[in-house]
Amino acid sequence: MKSSRLYEVCPAALFSDDAKASGRVLDIDRWLLRTLLQGFGAPKIGAALWDGENIVQGTATAFRMTVRNRITLLRLMLNPLLYFGDDYSAGNIEIQGGLVPFLETVYRAMERPGEVRRGYKSFSNLYRQGMNTLTGSRQNIHHHYDIGNDFYRLWLDDQMLYTCAYFTNPEMTLEAAQDAKMELICRKLQLKGGARVIEAGCGWGGLARYMAKQYGARVRAFNISVEQIAYARQRAKDEGIVGVEYLEDDYRNITGECDAFVSVGMLEHVGTNNYRQLGEVIDRTLSKDGIGLIHSIGQDVAEPMSEWAERRIFPGSYLPTVREMMEIFEPRGFSVLDLENLRPHYAKTLEHWLERFEANSAQVAEMFDENFVRAWRLYLSSSIASFSTGSLQLYQVLFSRRGNNQRPWTRNHLLDPAREESNRTGFDR
Repeated sequence: MKSSRLYEVCPAALFSDDAKASGRVLDIDRWLLRTLLQGFGAPKIGAALWDGENIVQGTATAFRMTVRNRITLLRLMLNPLLYFGDDYSAGNIEIQGGLVPFLETVYRAMERPGEVRRGYKSFSNLYRQGMNTLTGSRQNIHHHYDIGNDFYRLWLDDQMLYTCAYFTNPEMTLEAAQDAKMELICRKLQLKGGARVIEAGCGWGGLARYMAKQYGARVRAFNISVEQIAYARQRAKDEGIVGVEYLEDDYRNITGECDAFVSVGMLEHVGTNNYRQLGEVIDRTLSKDGIGLIHSIGQDVAEPMSEWAERRIFPGSYLPTVREMMEIFEPRGFSVLDLENLRPHYAKTLEHWLERFEANSAQVAEMFDENFVRAWRLYLSSSIASFSTGSLQLYQVLFSRRGNNQRPWTRNHLLDPAREESNRTGFDR
């Protein structure tokens, strides 16, 4: 919805002293709300203004959005993808009937199969070239990940894994599902004892600890989050885990050789204009018969994140399509061995996170404030809705150098719950 449209349709009556003083709802207010809903594809929701009067779209009224004041309504007309998040966080928008199903209903109504936002890519790449420099990346990561380990500890699993889990059984616990994710990655990489691993973007270090402890791998894990690196080092020390080195450094500075290169949840922060550089890093570090895996949130169509999520939650982030991810592999002649989409698993992971977040929301409010609680409630809820409706995907891409024939004939090594003993002892290089 173009902002210029707002000034074409808003008469002076909206801003008159009488209208402001009485707070009464005008016909133009109702028209603006209907127009807003039409712009979102006429979702089947109930909507109301500050007088409580319902404006019903479609036939379903299980969900209702209430706009608390005129300024919020005008802001929504001006830039809904930014100000819905800001005003929901501030309490100026209330949702009844459940935030996740409400957002799922809206997202499905907004779907435009086959349509692409033309002209976006060149602008976005230009913008992100300044966002994902060595300095810019540190600032972006600090904004999201360095807000306090105590905060994340309230709702993540006991290994502090902030990426998609793998539910071999939908009823399993989050802890078990995160262990299953790490095990799946290790099997895909065909890890054996003594394997040299480079991990780019290691979070709080859980995967590196798992690879070292369960497989006897020698891991060098890189991260530019000060808080995460400090946590990872201390935990490895406390648990007596050897074979792991956590380095506070950018992926662009990685050197040395490895038998396995893995990156889980970092690509979202790299920026498409840096994909070729990431490919160069992999090319200079991966051994002749080495295997790599990149695990990343993605999407089917090249579109920007919502303006609110990018400004308030994940500055400098972008979620690639499979085609865009190929910019990492094609210029360096890497062969893609396998591509798996774990989309339903991320929706389930986020449901666990949201449940734990809500159970600890009072503590979160004490740490920050109610605005912060509502913002993160919206972030987690909108993420669930994005994965459940298919707006977002979760890709695991396995790759190696061209002509590498050191790979299994079947997928049995992924499906068999009993790992072969040879995967634990002795790495034949």
